Amino acid sequence: MLRRLRHWGLAAAVCSSLAAPALAGGDCQLGRADLRGSWGQTGFSVEIADDEQERAKGLMFRESMPRGAGMLFVYDRPQPAAFWMKNTLIPLDIIFLDENGLVTSVHENAIPGDLSPIPGGDEVFAVLEINGGLARRYGIAAGTQMRHQIFSASSAVWPC
Repeated sequence: MLRRLRHWGLAAAVCSSLAAPALAGGDCQLGRADLRGSWGQTGFSVEIADDEQERAKGLMFRESMPRGAGMLFVYDRPQPAAFWMKNTLIPLDIIFLDENGLVTSVHENAIPGDLSPIPGGDEVFAVLEINGGLARRYGIAAGTQMRHQIFSASSAVWPC
């Protein structure tokens, strides 16, 4: 099971940037999720939520999150998944991924406190939550690729 990351730490101070130099191939860190597409690439310092209790709590009750940070929800296997914003105080972009690290859908600016389900599809393996508005700002959309260790057991679209 993945090591639990409990604090944003110094890595959160590193803001994601389209102007950042290209990341070295094969360089994966448990606390970082990198994304790339035709728009360029960016990365986020991430906390991992990989068990039922952590996924249920998610980012609830947090009043803020650093711009270059997020939470990566990981399932044991691809499955149907839907999120809601109960007890979530900040707007979020919710990025759904398949088991190969391919973004399948993005829900932008989820409304804090909204109980409406936000469906991600039937084969969701991971979900990245970032501050609302960043997906549009960076160009993150269906077809974007993610690099992270969680995709190493499958045919990752962007391997470590």
